[in-house]
Amino acid sequence: MSNVYDVSPSELNRRVADALKGMIKRPEFVNYVKSGPGKERPPSDPDFWFKRGASILRQVYVNGPVGTSRLRTRYGNRESHMRSRKHHVRAGGNTIRTALQELEKAGLIKSTSRGRVITPNGRSFLDKISNAINATEKNG
Repeated sequence: MSNVYDVSPSELNRRVADALKGMIKRPEFVNYVKSGPGKERPPSDPDFWFKRGASILRQVYVNGPVGTSRLRTRYGNRESHMRSRKHHVRAGGNTIRTALQELEKAGLIKSTSRGRVITPNGRSFLDKISNAINATEKNG
């Protein structure tokens, strides 16, 4: 039995994103917003929404309970200034909040007074995918 801590985060996020395609819906505004304050253009990857949702789900599993504010810091990046050096700027909250709400509708996370935490369904969902990754690594 393996869990999220035993597998590569990039492989887990890729497989969870594929599984989330049927569970959450992609809002229209995702085509027009940037993924962070230091970026110049919106993401060109058509699966960006599902990859970000998978990453947020993993962050809730590992660091929960978390809220939008902590995730804004996590997904922020460096922004260029005119005369001074680059500084860290938090990411926009609407994309993160909407992803959290979609994951909540899917029953993978729930809201508490301290922040969002993973549900037993969400934990088993991630653990099943982790087991599948671990099984392919052992066999392959």
